[in-house]
Amino acid sequence: MRNGDVSHWWHQLGAPEPRPELPGDLTVDVAIVGAGYTGLWSAYYLKQAQPALRIAIVEQRHAGYGASGRNGGWLTNSVTGGREQYEPTHGRDAAERFQRALNDTVDEVIRVAATEGIDADIAKGGEFTVARTPAQEARLRAFAAAEQSWRYTDVALLEAAEATAKIDVRGTRAAVWHPHAARIQPAKLVAGLAHVVERLGVEIYERTTVHEIAPHRLHTDHGTVTAEHIVRATEGFTANLAGLHRLWLPMNSSLIATEPLPAAVWDELHWSAAEVLGDFAHVYMYAQRTADDRIAIGGRGKPYRYGSRTDTDGQTPASTVRTLQGILHRFFPATAGAEIAHTWSGVLGVPRDWAATVGLDRRTGIAWGGGYVGTGVTATNLAGRTITDLILERDTELVSLPWVNHRVRRWEPEPLRWIATTGLYAAYGMADRAEAAGRATTSPIARVADVITGRH
Repeated sequence: MRNGDVSHWWHQLGAPEPRPELPGDLTVDVAIVGAGYTGLWSAYYLKQAQPALRIAIVEQRHAGYGASGRNGGWLTNSVTGGREQYEPTHGRDAAERFQRALNDTVDEVIRVAATEGIDADIAKGGEFTVARTPAQEARLRAFAAAEQSWRYTDVALLEAAEATAKIDVRGTRAAVWHPHAARIQPAKLVAGLAHVVERLGVEIYERTTVHEIAPHRLHTDHGTVTAEHIVRATEGFTANLAGLHRLWLPMNSSLIATEPLPAAVWDELHWSAAEVLGDFAHVYMYAQRTADDRIAIGGRGKPYRYGSRTDTDGQTPASTVRTLQGILHRFFPATAGAEIAHTWSGVLGVPRDWAATVGLDRRTGIAWGGGYVGTGVTATNLAGRTITDLILERDTELVSLPWVNHRVRRWEPEPLRWIATTGLYAAYGMADRAEAAGRATTSPIARVADVITGRH
């Protein structure tokens, strides 16, 4: 089994050819920190709008090294933290417009990939989420009823027989499905985007570390970049920037990928429409059937490293691999003899209220997008288009969406961050075990943890 090496997606694609480092001091119109989805989409739409703009992207490793090249490959319509949070402050219509925008963004990513010739193994099969215990089923049914009370969610409730006919997850009691999701190969998408923006004239400088973002300036280990506008697109690595250590928590997520599975296994699983798959556990899982017939399945593993440290090339503890392998075999007993070909991990950005944000401070010229909490494959595209409109001062519907310029307090200092995060995920694990043992209602441990973490 390969461990780390950034991700299975990058191993499949092959190590990228290194791009040049920043050659020294530089002046551009827009400087972008981070060559992941947010940075690349921002560059793409800025260049589409104003081809003459000089844009430089500065990346500490290589394009797509972070979450953009390591995620579970879910291009889905999630409103990070839930659309309900925006109703008291912005009204129900604004929250529903946000949902509609994310639905449309799924199709926008598919459109751009087709237009630009990016083959990212995209297949739109919707999002399928199962409940396997009585407590999960109660949460799922309440979720379905709540979702169906909102416009643009398009959620269908499936009873056990209908659900297992779609994907035969062992022990399924009920499921929900919606059409606004697609499977992708993440590294293919980010690598393709990087080549597209370079063709448009964007300069990408790799192996260059930004230490500090200041008004109209980036201070790096290879020189200073001066720009009218700066885009902070650093997601889980934001904690490494001066003054931003407590802005977003770098949460770890881990995945395993099986060897390619034979046709007989897929015939038994019924998993044939490229749905992305999740569940209603507190420490939830996420999975996809890859284009080459593997199951890639992920979950939290070891959620947080003391001091907001970020990982090294995706190395994953053996205990996490065992946990994910156990989920795989419980969900799909037919995979019991399958080899695990690769495991890897990455970090995602978690704001204190678990709500993604995009914005622009006109005084400093600094724009940002992030805090996606694992829902960024779609949200990054919406962020890139919104950042473009903010920088170009365009009065569009996007700049009026309720996540624009959303601010939240910072995370607590250490050791409180580590104690709280580690303890609370242990509590979620305890709650899942109690529910798996037969508890019919959501564990009160999980409800308390939700309140403390800010998830609800």
